[in-house]
This record gives sequence, structure tokens and C-alpha cells, in this order.
Amino acid sequence: MPERTQERTEAPTPRRRREAREQGQVARSNDLGSAAVLLGGLVALYGLGAPLLGRLIDIIRNCLGSTDDSIIRPDAMLPVWRSVVVAVGAVILPFMLALLVVGVVIQIAQVGWHPTFKPLMPRGSRLNPLNGFRRLFSARTAVQTAMNTLKMALVLLVAYSTLRDKYAVVVGATGLHDWAIMGVLAQLMFSLALRLAIVLLVLGVLDYLYQRYKFEQDLKMTKEEVKEELRSMEGDPKIKSRRRRVQIEMAVQRMKSAVPKADVVVTNPTEYAVALQYDEATMAAPKVVAKGKDYMAAQIRRLAIEHGVPILERKPLAQALYKTVEVGQEIPPEFYRAVAEILAYVYELTGKNRRREGTRGRRPVTAGA
Repeated sequence: MPERTQERTEAPTPRRRREAREQGQVARSNDLGSAAVLLGGLVALYGLGAPLLGRLIDIIRNCLGSTDDSIIRPDAMLPVWRSVVVAVGAVILPFMLALLVVGVVIQIAQVGWHPTFKPLMPRGSRLNPLNGFRRLFSARTAVQTAMNTLKMALVLLVAYSTLRDKYAVVVGATGLHDWAIMGVLAQLMFSLALRLAIVLLVLGVLDYLYQRYKFEQDLKMTKEEVKEELRSMEGDPKIKSRRRRVQIEMAVQRMKSAVPKADVVVTNPTEYAVALQYDEATMAAPKVVAKGKDYMAAQIRRLAIEHGVPILERKPLAQALYKTVEVGQEIPPEFYRAVAEILAYVYELTGKNRRREGTRGRRPVTAGA
């Protein structure tokens, strides 16, 4: 039984996920990123290849076809080559930017945007040869090796299939002139690279799904880990229970001192109880001095009976006061009329001045809705 309790069967908590992400532990497939960059590069090359190649040919032709002997002087070579580098860079820059955008987008699509430098921090465990030896012969390494072998086999199969289909084209190109042969070979290489990129992209997606599954399995927690995390986040249940008990005791003590001073207790009749007090000299409006629900409502009614505080059943008013007015706050203007009628009725029955003098032990006044 103790071993079973340590099995990682619980889903990871948000805190566990957040800590793993801060440490750089995310579900990511490097193969998916490489395949996406390769495919994006081929698409960019298809769209930008012709003008890029034409511009490069023009740069080479201008350099090699120049009749100016000054460019061969050592003091004139540096400005010439600087201009060539700038021209070539301007040609290649759009292509490189396209690859950069594809790489960034595919990485953000996998893990989102959360840069962290913690994975770059040195760790002693990485320098431990024993840990490296264990990783070398671990189950994850075996799975990764099998997947890499499968990828290589599929790549070789796609390459063989493509070259077999284009065999007649390659043989027929031997009779063409040089530029035509280069064009045929370029089309063949582009077709082969495109097929390989698509296959690698599919394998990358599968690898990403496997990495997500493995990542979720690694993040799973034992029941004890979940309990410990809940204790650290919310506190020990025993302490919480004790704190709650102390809060209830303090609320009861405040209620015991406030209810006897109230002018009236409005009830629901058993679910809610709200004690109201009004003093013309110190208050702008009647004030809620105590309120409670269920057990606390029963305690308020008991105290009201003991101290002769009138109890009136006003269901909608009691519920509205309980939900909208906190203890110690004056009632909002929308309750003025209803509370004024209740106070006037209570004063007429008991007389406020006589109750202020505090005649104890008299019979409480109660009234229905």
C-alpha cells in the first residue's frame, strides 16, 4: 500500500505547471521547429529564388566583368568587397528574415511567450557523469533512438522514391546544355527537399504530441504532493479550522454586545436575522449592528428575546439587508421607507425612551409579516 500511495496519479496543479515553466520545462519538439523552418525556407525560396538568383548573378557579373584595373590594387580591394558584401546581404536578408519569422512563430505556437534564462544556469547535476550515464541508458533515450531510426528510414524511403520517379528525367537531361542540366537538377532537388520537408513536418507534429504526453506524465503528482502543496498555499487544515473557530467566537462576542442595544431585529423568519439600531443624535440613518444566517440568525433571535428587543418578520427586507449591508454600515436610501415604518411601529409598541432605560426581563415584542 505505501508504494501505491506514491504513484503519480494526480493531475498537475497550476502551481506545479507554473514552476515547471519558470524552470524552462515545457512540451516542445525540436524536430517540429526544424521541419517548419525547412518547409518555410523552401516556400520562401520558391517565391524569392528567381529574383535572388538573378541579383546574385548580376553582382558576380559586375565584379568579374569590370575592366577597371584599379579594383585589383590592394588599397582598392576593401571598398569593392565591402560593397559586394552589402549587396549580397541586401539580397539574402529577406530570405533570412522569412526563416527567422517561421522559427519564432513555430516556437511560440508550441510553448507560448515566456522567456527565461534559468535553463542556461549551471547545474551540478549536469556535470555528474553518473546522471549522464543513467540518461544514456534510460527508457526515454531508447524511445528517442527508436524514433530517430524510424525518421531516418522514412527519409531514405522518400528520397529513394523521388529519385526513382525522376530517373528518366535525369537520364534524359544528359543531352541538354549546361544551363538546362542545372535547371533540371534544381527542380529535382527542390522536389526532393519539399517531400522531405513535408514528411519531417508530419513526424515533427507526431513528436510534439508525444512530447506533450510525456510532459504531462512527468508533471503528474502523488496524492501526498498535492496535499503538501495545498497546505503550503492555503495553510494547514487544522490551523484554518482553528482560525475559523476563533473568528466565529469573536463574531458571537460582538453580537452579544450589539444585539441588546438594537432597536429591532428583522427576520426571514428563521434563515436570516438582521439587528438594526438608530440614534437620531449620532446617526444619519439606521445602522446594521449584527446579522446572521441559520445558526447565527438563531443566536441573534435568542439574544433579542433575552434582552427584550422586538423581533419582526419581514422576509424580503431581512434577506436584502443581509446581502447588501455589512455590520457597522448604515442602510442605503432604498431601505429608508421600509425601515422607518418598522421603527415607527416598534416605537409605538414599546416606546423608545423606556427601552433605552433598559428594563430587563420583560416580555419581548414579536410581530408577523
